[in-house]
Amino acid sequence: MTWQHFPLCKYTQFRYLLGMKILNLYAGIGGNRKLWSGKYEITAVELDSQIAHIYADFFPQDNLIIGDAHQYLLEHFAEFDFIWSSPPCQSHSSFRHNICVRYRGTKPEYPDMKLYQEILFLKHHFKGLWVVENVKPYYKPLIEPTKDLQRHLFWSNFEIADMKFKRDKIRTSQIPQLSRLHGFDLSNYKLANKRQVLRNCVLPELGEHIIMQLPKQI
Repeated sequence: MTWQHFPLCKYTQFRYLLGMKILNLYAGIGGNRKLWSGKYEITAVELDSQIAHIYADFFPQDNLIIGDAHQYLLEHFAEFDFIWSSPPCQSHSSFRHNICVRYRGTKPEYPDMKLYQEILFLKHHFKGLWVVENVKPYYKPLIEPTKDLQRHLFWSNFEIADMKFKRDKIRTSQIPQLSRLHGFDLSNYKLANKRQVLRNCVLPELGEHIIMQLPKQI
């Protein structure tokens, strides 16, 4: 399906967006998805079963897959109209490299190239709309991003408007501050590292901003 060539009236556009099939990869507990208010058909993929079950509690209407998002994308990409992917960011993080590795004795590791594999795969094989999100890396990105917003880089095949977002003080905020920031109460869940789970969330307002760009592409 190639959206750019659909000569749709505004009413038909609205009806189409209501039924849009979305794939939300590396879903976590759903920070990016929290404010998606349209009546979409959402499939979320998360590898960690404990985190996946928390996602299911917050978004019971979504179709949840517990498994490898990278492989799921390869096998099911053609089934969706819009794909959001947030591959693991730790190995790319400027904070991990510049602070943890340099000054705290953290062991260096190879950057996870799934990030660039997915950008190239979606760019050359997917006919719908897509966006790949990651943190700002400690190196010059190997593929030029489409947009730099808040503390994230985005690669996409559609225009993303500029917008200023509140600073989340991600490096210093603790669980209470992060819970209020993202709107997730994890007090009833037993997690080894709640703070990290919350830090991994995309700011919900940012996720909403991205999804609101989609009608402009039709």
